[in-house]
Amino acid sequence: MAEANVDMDGKICLVTGANSGIGKATALGLAQRGATVVMVCRNSHKGEVARQEIQEKSGNAKVDLLVADLSSQQSIRQLAQDFQQKYTQLHVLVNNAGSVFTRGSISPDGIEMTLAVNHLASFLLTNLLLDTIKASAPARIINVSSESHAMGFIDLDDLEGKRHYNLMRAYGQSKLANVLFTYALARRLEGTGVTVNCLHPGRVVTNIWTSILPNWLHFLGIVAYLFGIPAEQGALTSLYLASSPEVEGITGKYFDKCKITPSVKISLDQDLQECLWDISASLTHLS
Repeated sequence: MAEANVDMDGKICLVTGANSGIGKATALGLAQRGATVVMVCRNSHKGEVARQEIQEKSGNAKVDLLVADLSSQQSIRQLAQDFQQKYTQLHVLVNNAGSVFTRGSISPDGIEMTLAVNHLASFLLTNLLLDTIKASAPARIINVSSESHAMGFIDLDDLEGKRHYNLMRAYGQSKLANVLFTYALARRLEGTGVTVNCLHPGRVVTNIWTSILPNWLHFLGIVAYLFGIPAEQGALTSLYLASSPEVEGITGKYFDKCKITPSVKISLDQDLQECLWDISASLTHLS
């Protein structure tokens, strides 16, 4: 499990989506372990409130805030620049931010929002920071996926759901993309001292789903509250992968409840992993 007594003093950690839910709980856990924590939040006011709360609860003043809109590739590139201007090392990157959209919304770059925020943001940010991460080895990259990846299907001919948008299809596809990206990146990082793993946090009680439900489905929010787990529990696997000596050197795996778990069979298709990588690189204009 995620040992709370692991000393991470001297480690620099970046967590996206860190002002609420699992991201906030992860940032707090890392701060409690003595790490320097860089929170990435979209809203500066909410981010600052969360930053101060984490400082107070952890007793750790080394909690920083960077503001970025992860639906915008320009904003992500600025985020990477802002980070690298302040820090020369990055030991842990937690790609936690994610969202759902009831309709087929379009990002500032003209990309379907679920794909843009849940997959391409992690893909682009990780690649932009990769030289810094490699220079900080041993280092760890953690991608927060979901058990929903098992119902995902990558349609390479209609990745953005332009023909027919479906919320659950788009979300499942984006979470499957997280897993495919993890495995493809792990191959590229062999021998560098950088590990990359992905995880299912559990069925966590957050507002990611309940906030989009229509009034007549609000009872589902009540059900989720009664049977879901709190964000603090949902952050345990992220914290385990970020700090535990038990997973040192382990890479290219999918975790659930701090244990290696088989991901869905299609996620193991290396050709699909590479096709998705190439499409993602094209959509994010990576050379």
